Amino acid sequence: MKKSTIYLLVSLLCFLNKGQAQVDPHFSQYYAYPMWLNPALTGTLDVNYRVTAIYRNQWSNITNAFSTVGVSADFQTEKNINFGINILQETAGTGGYRYFNAQTSIAYTGIKLGEDGRHRISFALQPGFIGRRFDPSTFKGGDQWVPIIGYNPSIPTSEILTQSSSTVFDIGAGVSYYNTAESKVNVFGGFSASHLTQPTDPFLFKGVKSKLPIRYSVHAGARITLSEDVSFVPNALYMVQGTATETMLGGYVQLAAGEVTDVMLGAKYRIQDAISPFVGLQVSNQFMIGLSYDVTSSQLSQMVKGSNAFEISITLLGKKDTDNYYKCPKF
Repeated sequence: MKKSTIYLLVSLLCFLNKGQAQVDPHFSQYYAYPMWLNPALTGTLDVNYRVTAIYRNQWSNITNAFSTVGVSADFQTEKNINFGINILQETAGTGGYRYFNAQTSIAYTGIKLGEDGRHRISFALQPGFIGRRFDPSTFKGGDQWVPIIGYNPSIPTSEILTQSSSTVFDIGAGVSYYNTAESKVNVFGGFSASHLTQPTDPFLFKGVKSKLPIRYSVHAGARITLSEDVSFVPNALYMVQGTATETMLGGYVQLAAGEVTDVMLGAKYRIQDAISPFVGLQVSNQFMIGLSYDVTSSQLSQMVKGSNAFEISITLLGKKDTDNYYKCPKF
């Protein structure tokens, strides 16, 4: 195998899930991991802090396929400045690939519109860094293949990879709108841009330059109160990164199942990719858990059977703050 071919394979593994896939890791429960979606969602919640963990396993029937775990925490202050931290790691492939992203978020929520100031706009910056690495010792070189016998790991390869890790500065930004009024319909939405620094791909062979594209995200929805115990939350997401696009439509119904327990049932459709039904549970406004399962509807399901994805999120919520009640989506 030529050196250029090895570098190309590594690069494809690092940045592409498939030809039309999202370059960055993505989640079906995108509101459960809010600062990855939009840093302007930092602290814009109906409690004074939130801690979330999310895990996604994609295409588990393929050896060492995509596995992503994320942890985030954000909290409010009384000065219209909110803070958060977001950590994510994705692993993929037999080459020991790791994509690590650590970010801090700083959001300003002091813009209040309308006579009662219930229409809020939040702006945020999200500085951090991206770390990427792989394990070249797990690669199989073309000079390790022997006619008739096949691959022989005892033969040393002459392929030399000069760089197997990289850490670079990264920054994102976002804006969001939400309505804290006690009304039957509360609209929300936002826009964000990630990887504004566009770090260069460190693993491509010499003479080839490729930058990590900016990821643009637009999200919107509404919380519609149907009765004291029932609400409906439709929402939509559109993302574009380089030549890749993603459109996801869906929603859920939130039902009061007891004095302190709510159940969320719904589904989303990622256009030309997957259908994702999910269920969620919230207890005492202090704990939430969400489960979803992506059923692939694209041609991939015909090529590789069982190429689906599983996702789980767990959220711990702090003390309720009724003075800044954002009718936020849960998942």
